Amino acid sequence: MTEDKAKGRALSEEELQELVAASDSGARNPAGAVGKMLAIVAVIWSLFQVVLASPLSNVILPGDIINNSRQIHLAFAIFLAFMAYPALKSSPRHYIPIQDWIFALFATFTALYGYIFYDKIVSNGGLADDTDKWFALAGLLLLFEAARRALGPAMAIIATVFLAYVFFGSSDWVPDVIRWKGASLKKAMSHMWTTSEGVFGIALGVSTKFVFLFVLFGALLDKAGAGNYFIKMAFGALGHLRGGPAKAAVVGSAATGLISGSSIANVVTTGTFTIPLMKRVGFTSEQAGSVEVASSVNGQIMPPVMGAAAFLMVEYVGISYVEVITHAFLPAVISYIALVYIVHLEAVKRNMPTLGDRDVHLSRTVVGMFSFFGVFAGLCYGSQFPVQAAQAWAPSAAGLVMSVAVVAVYVALLWFAARVPDLEPDDPNAEHVELPVIKDIYKAGLYYLLPIIVLVYFLMIEQKSPGLSAFWATALLFVILLTQRPLKSIFRGESDTANAFMGGVADLISGLIDGARNMIGIALATATAGVIVGTVTLTGVGQVMADLVEFLSGGNLILMLILVGILSLILGMGLPTTANYIVVSSLMAGVVVELGAQNGLIVPLIAVHLFVFYFGIMADVTPPVGLASFAAAAVSGGDAIRTGFIAFFYSLRTVALPFMFIFNTDLLLIDVGWAKGILVFIIATIAILVFTAGTMGWFLTRSRIYESVALVAIAFVLFRPDYVMNQIQPPYRAIAPVQLEQAMGNAKEGQMLRLVVSGPDFDTGDVKDTTIVLPVESAGDGAARLKALGLSVRPEGDSLLLDEPFPGTPFSDTMSGFDFYLDTPVTVSAVKAQADQAPKELVFIPALAFLALIAFLQRARARKLEGVPA
Repeated sequence: MTEDKAKGRALSEEELQELVAASDSGARNPAGAVGKMLAIVAVIWSLFQVVLASPLSNVILPGDIINNSRQIHLAFAIFLAFMAYPALKSSPRHYIPIQDWIFALFATFTALYGYIFYDKIVSNGGLADDTDKWFALAGLLLLFEAARRALGPAMAIIATVFLAYVFFGSSDWVPDVIRWKGASLKKAMSHMWTTSEGVFGIALGVSTKFVFLFVLFGALLDKAGAGNYFIKMAFGALGHLRGGPAKAAVVGSAATGLISGSSIANVVTTGTFTIPLMKRVGFTSEQAGSVEVASSVNGQIMPPVMGAAAFLMVEYVGISYVEVITHAFLPAVISYIALVYIVHLEAVKRNMPTLGDRDVHLSRTVVGMFSFFGVFAGLCYGSQFPVQAAQAWAPSAAGLVMSVAVVAVYVALLWFAARVPDLEPDDPNAEHVELPVIKDIYKAGLYYLLPIIVLVYFLMIEQKSPGLSAFWATALLFVILLTQRPLKSIFRGESDTANAFMGGVADLISGLIDGARNMIGIALATATAGVIVGTVTLTGVGQVMADLVEFLSGGNLILMLILVGILSLILGMGLPTTANYIVVSSLMAGVVVELGAQNGLIVPLIAVHLFVFYFGIMADVTPPVGLASFAAAAVSGGDAIRTGFIAFFYSLRTVALPFMFIFNTDLLLIDVGWAKGILVFIIATIAILVFTAGTMGWFLTRSRIYESVALVAIAFVLFRPDYVMNQIQPPYRAIAPVQLEQAMGNAKEGQMLRLVVSGPDFDTGDVKDTTIVLPVESAGDGAARLKALGLSVRPEGDSLLLDEPFPGTPFSDTMSGFDFYLDTPVTVSAVKAQADQAPKELVFIPALAFLALIAFLQRARARKLEGVPA
């Protein structure tokens, strides 16, 4: 396969499906009784997860199964991994060798070890005894082998390196900067296998509780036919425009990426149709593959799933799921808008032809798309009103009433769909491409929106847990898969209703199998990443990473962020989205927070996690390991390395955005009201389009170099108006540290004071600085306000000494990095109060005026080139 890609041969449909299977669901598919057994195990796993997420789980399942659900989850995954993934390329595909049976069964036993011997482990306080440690070590080795098969060597190698560091990190040959005291085999295995600090930690818990249901939801929705419907709708809306296939690829990939946990599957699923059409209108093989890569990988940053990272952020950051997707929404949306614009500019630069013979009405298309999304958002938001009416009318039966109402709406939409033919996938290589007409096809799949509306309603309106929300949406998909075929048959007056029903049962079973097999890699990734997280908590290597980045950056904040981004790219190479987020956030998130505070930048934790997440997923794009780029090259027949570099260029806005929202958290809608949020959205959209025009060298016509530079500068000002305003009017005024109590007393509620705290580092004894922000929230004088924050200060000459905050007070964790018991005291070295400053939004006026000037100049030049009088 590698030789074929190197020669530029596009892979066949069968080879592409094998590529996806090899990376996502397992390349081995034995026939006969063994194949049926594996299918049954996959179905049982899916049904177990559905029951586990249901409101009746406590009634249906025994308590010990619920308490040990992580072990059961991993047992299913590791068993299917050894069954479905061959050990080597030369290993058999059509039967399972005896050694894989042995590995699978023993690995399943080790995964269930904590469940089987739960009482013994609890009686030992969670510590492993001499027997436990050997089973735990065997379990880790088998987990690494399963991860190697399912995820490739990168994950297993990284985990092995970290585990080796646990055992050998105390050796003399390890550099002093990263050396630690070491751990015995028993202690390490206790930490990694028999407690919830390692393999069976937060990441695997999130995979068990939330991720499986969303992956299953996506598999069932695709099996129902929604994927083909979304692609056809995208082509119907955009395919007739200049560069239309590429624009439709972006929108279609966005729709599938919403529910997909795999950028590779996204590339192959939508790319087999979109890439040939892009090549037909003038995109090169590499460009067509790059557009698909950029749009598919972007699907991982788009809420609500975000490649499962959204659920992990809930646990790691400690905020609600609704807050996570609210903060992630704006950067993801403007990133997709920019990608559509990139495609448009490429088409205009190359004067690409349009597909089909339909009249092109760009404004009508844009209005139509925004109207669709507006109506869909309105339906999601408006769904709460009939629920409230039902609760007021029949409080005890509101759930039943709404269930009947949803079923009634579904049946009505299905009757609507039965009046038009079922949608069949188009052949992108056909001699004559006939683009779908929206008004002829939209009826065929409106009912696919119902499960998505149910999901959004429970997530956003009811604010139920992600697992329960996905359960109700999945339950509706069960109904749809079982009934859509027979009901359509009845509505059309056909006589094969029984066969149609059996076809629906087959679709449901196939969807359950696909959901389970798609989860194998994610479950193993989260379990294996638990070893890395466990190593960080056991050894404190995270502090070493902070020291390394600080040393390499020389204390420069921008350079530090660039280094963190590069390290995130390196750590994410070859890893799936979920795994690379766990790895890079475990190692890098704390680095950004700590070093940012030392440089006077207070960064919200969610901004840091999104920063490392964005760079982690860019590893799917970036050569030499970009998995999505290799998959796209396999579809297009282009060169994989060139595809990766072009895709990286197309993804520059995904690289630039994290730097912007680290410094301007308005882009994450943090502490932003509705009115300001709308303004931020409009300005950020203009900024990302201007940045795109600047980097592409084309705005209204081909840009001159100084115009491109000016456009990028305007984009920067629109993204960072605070930077410009701070140069005009300083945001803070300095106050003598000994006047801190007086400044706190004079401050109005809602204001903030910034303190620079200096003192000896707890680990090294070297003096360091960190910045903290004191919110003024309580009434009283300065001393009372400081006491409410758990801070105790005492003046000594011109210095202000700070006592160690009591545990549990707001700043006890922040101050834990200082040693308060050395001769060198911890002091408040600087105090800054908020100064009166003009609104930073005023900066938008000259920036937009300058943009209008460039537009005027380019418009005049374009008209002159066209021979039109100015």
